[in-house]
Amino acid sequence: MGRKLLIAIVASIVAAVATVLIFEGGAANVYFIGRFFLGALQMLIVPLVMLSVTSGITELGDVRKLGRLGAGTVIFYFGTMLAAVLVGLILVELLSPGLGVDTAGLALKASKAVKDVGFSEVLLNAVGHNIVASMANMDILPVIVFSLMFGIVLSTLGERGQPLVQVIDIANDVMMGMVHVVMWLAPLGIFGLVAGRFGKAIAAGGMAAFIAQISAIGSFVVAVLVGLAIHALITLPLLLKLIGKHDVLGYVRGVSPALLTAFSTASSSATLPVTIDAVIENNKVDRRAARFVLPLGATVNMDGSALYEAMAAMFIAQAAGISLTWGQRAMVALVSTLSAVGAAGIPEAGLVTMVMVLKAVKLPLGGLELLLPVDWFLDRFRTAVNVWGDAVGAGVMERWADHAPASQTPSDGDEAAEK
Repeated sequence: MGRKLLIAIVASIVAAVATVLIFEGGAANVYFIGRFFLGALQMLIVPLVMLSVTSGITELGDVRKLGRLGAGTVIFYFGTMLAAVLVGLILVELLSPGLGVDTAGLALKASKAVKDVGFSEVLLNAVGHNIVASMANMDILPVIVFSLMFGIVLSTLGERGQPLVQVIDIANDVMMGMVHVVMWLAPLGIFGLVAGRFGKAIAAGGMAAFIAQISAIGSFVVAVLVGLAIHALITLPLLLKLIGKHDVLGYVRGVSPALLTAFSTASSSATLPVTIDAVIENNKVDRRAARFVLPLGATVNMDGSALYEAMAAMFIAQAAGISLTWGQRAMVALVSTLSAVGAAGIPEAGLVTMVMVLKAVKLPLGGLELLLPVDWFLDRFRTAVNVWGDAVGAGVMERWADHAPASQTPSDGDEAAEK
């Protein structure tokens, strides 16, 4: 399925671009196809997260292994996010993309679409007052916390809990089957998303404004893309090779459907079902590690978002002519890393957490207006890096938790999956 699906997705993106060039604004009429596909993916997220996390924990057997896996996963994710932030800060210092940018007419207050978020809110969001409401509102972090607690307690019941463990395992297999069914709609859905998004921009005259803004702040866009490339093509592959002991090129091919879906949907949460399927089925990563690491990563691991927020804050400071101290730069690095954890896995969620970064070092919130015309474009690249970081985390933590052999053959992987 993987190779055929990849070819179909690439062909759908090419067809979408061709459709926009031919029909221009009329391409917006196919956007509903993409929304249907996105809705189908989102429909699976909550039950998939609950079942995969709970099943993954109970399959570990010894709860003490969960402590090793959990601690290792958190350390790995925070470490890679901080590494991404440092890459971004160094690039901003070297390239200085904000110098010379015309800031005339910028508002000095945040857009109405942006809401301030505090550290306490991020922490409180980890526990929902009503788990059913959290599920209905797609608040994934409380769902993960509840699933973790449920799985931990269930794993301590021994033989008494085995009937329920079997039911959860069967239900999880059903969910993975549903993921396969929905993924056959991916080429058509991605075509609708790409063609419809560009078509809408042209119909509203937004494409012209987008191109004009690219010319004005093109150096910032290039700097962000270079930073994302360094993290995605150097930092993460080194970790995957040196710690995870995986063939990097083969691993990339295996998760390419997830990366393309992330780029097209700009949503790491919506891509989660595809990521889990690709990592387990194509790369043969131990499913017990993948089911725990990937849902957690889709919520707390945002390498691309953290890098982007740090670079955007420094860019706004440069554009506004504000010189930040080393202490303020360190604060940008810390807050960018922590605020990325609270970012929802939905398109352009980084604009919300960006407020926290700007307020931490007293930068003008009006600087966000510089980013709005290009944020949706860069959002797709940073989301793909987010998902790539999640996938690498699963490959690395498989070795850390010592779940499976370092070089598992396809036949070994099939046998493990059957178990």
